[in-house]
Amino acid sequence: MTLLTETSKGLYCPAGDFYIDPWQAVPHAIVTHAHADHARWGCDNYLAAKSGEAILRMRLGDQADFHFVDYGETIDMTGVKVSLHPAGHMTGSAQVRIEHRGEIVVVSGDYKLQPDSTCHAFEPVKCHTFVTESTFGLPIYQWQEPAVVFGEINQWWRNNQANGTTSILFGYSVGKAQRLLSGVDATIGPIFAHGAILKSCEAYRACGVELPELLNPASVDKRHDFSPSLVIAPPSARGNTWLRRFGDVSMAMASGWMQVRGIRRRRVVDRGFIISDHADWPDLLTAIAATEASSVWVTHGYTRQVVEYLKKNGLDAKEVQTQFRGELESELDGTREGEENA
Repeated sequence: MTLLTETSKGLYCPAGDFYIDPWQAVPHAIVTHAHADHARWGCDNYLAAKSGEAILRMRLGDQADFHFVDYGETIDMTGVKVSLHPAGHMTGSAQVRIEHRGEIVVVSGDYKLQPDSTCHAFEPVKCHTFVTESTFGLPIYQWQEPAVVFGEINQWWRNNQANGTTSILFGYSVGKAQRLLSGVDATIGPIFAHGAILKSCEAYRACGVELPELLNPASVDKRHDFSPSLVIAPPSARGNTWLRRFGDVSMAMASGWMQVRGIRRRRVVDRGFIISDHADWPDLLTAIAATEASSVWVTHGYTRQVVEYLKKNGLDAKEVQTQFRGELESELDGTREGEENA
């Protein structure tokens, strides 16, 4: 029996009778993290990492039947050993390690290797088969150190203050917004946030993540001067009447796609800051090598290109069909529900 199989509902483990990040309702689901494309409503029960409990409950509601476990804790699911390990993508994100009769498979979900104070760092897990994302699986995608990017964001904010312009920074509501808030210099000025981000930040704080004080734009007088402020908003707010209250604004987008100049132009923002919660090309290859896996399954992103590269370098690799979305360039318009998938 194959330990992990592809089905119309997602990756399924027949021996343990569970799915990993199913995209339809199933009896038993293991969820890698709380983004909308990985955590679907309607399953009978869910297994997930305890460190992201409040975020997953916000996403799926308290009526769902949850079982939360610590990272590294092993549980038995009808003879299959299952444990969750940090993925570094967002708070509570996990890789799923499954073991049965000497075979080990690791499903990574979404992940990154860059440091991030809002979540546990990625933990390499040795296995025979590694299921990896490939959102930014091309050599052109190579991230700067986060400290450099946050320095650029802070200077942009200061320059806008000097010009009497409000700084609007767009980032997805769950994950990206909190990472941005954890990295900016809160001493520069007051920070306001969109209602969707205020809600998700409450869940992050319930998970033990420290974030700076946030203000609700609706709580101040209509004549309030926002120009000293930084405003964190989801991409859907761009072009919305919600922005009118802030007067003259400078708009910026935070995304891995900002590395591509043409995309920055199409998004019609003044600045693009290259920061992603997915692995870039070098870190993708580093993560794969660290598992020592001889077989690699590649999902959502530049799957064909990554598979071809891995095969040329002696690995058994294949593409896996999926409904996972990663960080889609088209979603920077904020036109779909569940835009928090950063």
